[in-house]
Amino acid sequence: MKIKVLLFGLLKDIAGRSSETLELEDGAVVRDVLSYYSQTIPRFEALIPGLAISVAEEYARPDRALRDGDEVGLLPPVSGGSTEVRDGEVVIIREPIDKQAFVTRLQHPGDGATVVFDGIVRDNTRGRRTLHLEYEAYEAMALKQMKSLATESRTRFGVRAVSIIHRLGRLEIGETSVLIAVASAHRGVAFDACRWIIDTLKKTVPIWKKEYFEDGAVWADGEPFPEEIQQPGGTAGATPHPND
Repeated sequence: MKIKVLLFGLLKDIAGRSSETLELEDGAVVRDVLSYYSQTIPRFEALIPGLAISVAEEYARPDRALRDGDEVGLLPPVSGGSTEVRDGEVVIIREPIDKQAFVTRLQHPGDGATVVFDGIVRDNTRGRRTLHLEYEAYEAMALKQMKSLATESRTRFGVRAVSIIHRLGRLEIGETSVLIAVASAHRGVAFDACRWIIDTLKKTVPIWKKEYFEDGAVWADGEPFPEEIQQPGGTAGATPHPND
């Protein structure tokens, strides 16, 4: 059978390609894909404990059975078109974010509070001068995960509406990379929901950033995936996102 494999972030650089088609034996599972890349790509095996795997845009475990035509994503820890959601919007764009318009569209006369998280590109990371950032994503899956976060946060915290927007491509110092707006009758739950969304987004939504410095460029270390989607053997602890 044939499957399509997508590689992102650091994995794309190491492999020298962003996608390819593999021929596997009938009955193959996700673990067989990991084994293939461990044998063919230097450094890949050492990265497996921190990876997440997707099949058909859903997170998958190593024993997940594969079918002919499946699309498998190899996802390093995330840094992280348009789809509307009820009482808010979820958007991925490549142009500068119009923050005021984005927040204004969400607001309603019955709201007592709108809490906004504005993730801004800063000019340094761990003592190195940052020139600019570049974001890429597994877009279809990222939108699906962002929409799920918006929906779950409304249920979990009882807020009225949630909007999330993330930008891809090259971003300059001072520009907004991610904007989250939460509207509610009461400020407390709006603050809680906004914090939960950005913290969860950075761990689960497949968006990566590359940092460009005066002396080179690197893919930023991401936060570990949650245990339920991380490959066995993953370790905790990661370098903070530059928007922290």
